Amino acid sequence: MKYTRLGSTGLNVSRLCLGMMTYGTPEWRPWVLDEAASRPLVKRAVELGINFFDTADTYSAGESEVLTGKLLGEFCKRDEIVIATKVFFPVSMETKFGTHTSAQRVPLNTHGLSRKRIFHAIDASLKRLNTDYVDLYQIHRWDPHTPIEETMEALHDVVKAGKARYIGASSMWAWQFAKAQQVAKENGWTRFVSMQNHYNLAYREEEREMLPLCREQGVGVIPWSPLARGFLAGNRARDDKTSGATARAKTDDLAQHLYYRDSDFATVERLKAMAAQRGVSAATLAYAWLLHQPGVTGPIIGASKMPQFDDAAAAVELKLSADEVKALGEGYEPHPVLGHS
Repeated sequence: MKYTRLGSTGLNVSRLCLGMMTYGTPEWRPWVLDEAASRPLVKRAVELGINFFDTADTYSAGESEVLTGKLLGEFCKRDEIVIATKVFFPVSMETKFGTHTSAQRVPLNTHGLSRKRIFHAIDASLKRLNTDYVDLYQIHRWDPHTPIEETMEALHDVVKAGKARYIGASSMWAWQFAKAQQVAKENGWTRFVSMQNHYNLAYREEEREMLPLCREQGVGVIPWSPLARGFLAGNRARDDKTSGATARAKTDDLAQHLYYRDSDFATVERLKAMAAQRGVSAATLAYAWLLHQPGVTGPIIGASKMPQFDDAAAAVELKLSADEVKALGEGYEPHPVLGHS
């Protein structure tokens, strides 16, 4: 495993971050793994040298945090690992991603980024994670119903209370992120050190504004869905959206509506051809492409099977030439912006 700093901070993190959304309870989503199935996978991640783990209070209605805390407590020393979690969505078995919480029937003050919600959420997350602090506390989405000044001051107070070491953001417009950073700067509050955004070889809309902004501000980028919901593994068919798919992908409307254009399949064909030349899997090459993008700290990988760790770990060691990186990105066609709601 290789390590780097998270943005311009002094925090050392592995070039791969393990996404813990896959681990929790299948009562929340049918593709989620329970504790027994999750244990060997998380242990394998630790054995590979991964020290960066990302979860959220909403995943498995809190059970992902419980499992994260339990397994990492067994396999790791707390001061050697980086635990990241997120706040915004309701902690409920009925939470729907891609639908703003204002459109969902949820109890008042149980979602969003108000001062009340953040203070309650961080304490609940720490209890579930069985830790005194999180290393990175992230806002899962932008809250249009709460003044950004209220949110940023509350996050600053969470840091000053010793409950979080750093703060980060996820999935928003670049102007929103810039506004939040400026508000924090003007008031002497803690600023975001990371951006967790939707970015991969098949979806590159973040290259227009968000990635240049993050590079300019020294913000570490930790992309989610680095394999485009598994599409970049290269095992999907044009006429069958569930062929070769995982249990998650078969029920994933986002992937089936976003990644099945002719240009997307052309991207996969280029990826597979180069992967064959280099003697690696398409997934490994897709991860490596991300790792070669300026400003990217490391992708958030999902793993429900052991071989998926091998694909990801191989990417860390794979060197690509500038021409190879360029060739993989040729022919990209713009997509609708997605992932901000």
